[in-house]
Amino acid sequence: METVERLIRSTQELLWERGYVGTSPKAVQRLADAGQGSMYHHFTGKADLAKVAIGRSGAELREAAEEQLGSDGTAGSRIAGYLTRERDVLKGCRIGRLAADPEVVADPVLREPVAETFAWLQARLAEVVAEGKRDGEYPESLDPERTAATIAAVLQGGYVLARAAGSREPFDLAVKGLIDLLEAK
Repeated sequence: METVERLIRSTQELLWERGYVGTSPKAVQRLADAGQGSMYHHFTGKADLAKVAIGRSGAELREAAEEQLGSDGTAGSRIAGYLTRERDVLKGCRIGRLAADPEVVADPVLREPVAETFAWLQARLAEVVAEGKRDGEYPESLDPERTAATIAAVLQGGYVLARAAGSREPFDLAVKGLIDLLEAK
């Protein structure tokens, strides 16, 4: 793997585990097995590398979500597939954890890929819900944008509850409860 790729992957991992403040250039270099000169040859500094890593994490989240949301089947089965896909629940969401990081939220450059990822996710979920309405799967009264925001909020909240409990059970309960609500007519 090329040095630049190792630097990005290492930064993604450290941001997920430690947040922005806990991700030092030295820690990135150590994990990537790269020297300081290599890091600064490819990136202007920590913030530049972090922006690229956050953007990559967002792209990976979109790709993983699209596997379920863009698959065959009913809107409900696709949403359920997205909600129940394999995840490391106790580590939380790579992007969601950054939305709670005060350093990321305070920096418009670092916050941008986080906000873009959530905006994409909610828009894509709204499209699937709207398809379900058109197909008669959901009632006409169901608002796709509000429902998409609820799906995203339940998922992110489920991560928080699971991490607080040290168990994936609260996440699973929240997801199953949401699926039950979406299946009710």
